[in-house]
Amino acid sequence: MPVTAMPVSSTLQIVVQLGVNANGNPTLRNRSYRNVKSGASDADVQAVGQALAGLQKNPVNAIHRLNELDLVAS
Repeated sequence: MPVTAMPVSSTLQIVVQLGVNANGNPTLRNRSYRNVKSGASDADVQAVGQALAGLQKNPVNAIHRLNELDLVAS
């Protein structure tokens, strides 16, 4: 049975490093920006993530895009 993926929502997530723990591993926190347009290109989302990363007090470890999809049987 064929399945179609229908975009529902998208979230931009910026992972920042707050410091290190006693073992020397980084302590990370996620900063999430919801309601990103599903039709926005990955390059545009990356550019916005880089711009927001420049505004962060702590160093940025990663920039993610999380897409939520509905799987519909066609």
